[in-house]
This record gives sequence, C-alpha cells and structure tokens, in this order.
Amino acid sequence: YYIHQMTYYVYMLKCTSSPRKRTYVGYTNNLNNRILLHNTNKGAKFTKGNKWIVIYKKKFILKTEAMSYEYMLKNDKNKRLEIYNKT
Repeated sequence: YYIHQMTYYVYMLKCTSSPRKRTYVGYTNNLNNRILLHNTNKGAKFTKGNKWIVIYKKKFILKTEAMSYEYMLKNDKNKRLEIYNKT
C-alpha cells in the first residue's frame, strides 16, 4: 500500500514593502499556506506588517534535515546575500 511521504521546504523570503534588504528564512510542510500566513500578519513576528515573496526554496523528505538546513541558512549571511542578489 501507499504511504504518503511528507515533504518539507526550507524557504527564503524577500520583503517587497521595505526599501531595506530584508529577508526571512523558515521551514514548513505547506509552503503556499505559510506564505499566506506571513503576508496576512499571522506568520512570524519578524514578518508582520510587510509583504513577502519567495526567492528560494529547497525540498526535504526528513524534517530533521530541513531544520538543520534552515539553521545553517539563517546563520549564513553570505549565502543569504548571494541568494538575495540573484533576484
């Protein structure tokens, strides 16, 4: 029988409502819903009051891998800047 495989995404958002270079990194198992939450002031406190677009996403099968990658990306300013500058 078929077992549904959960997928996780690590994503990076770019703020479109601020002149400053603002990004946010997170992980989720429902990317579309998570972006909607960020853009309706129901996401992370940091994202409230701004509009965001996805500029990067990476898919994972294991939640632990997604969480590890999210932690790495959150703390790697050079990688974030590199992703940001490609948009």
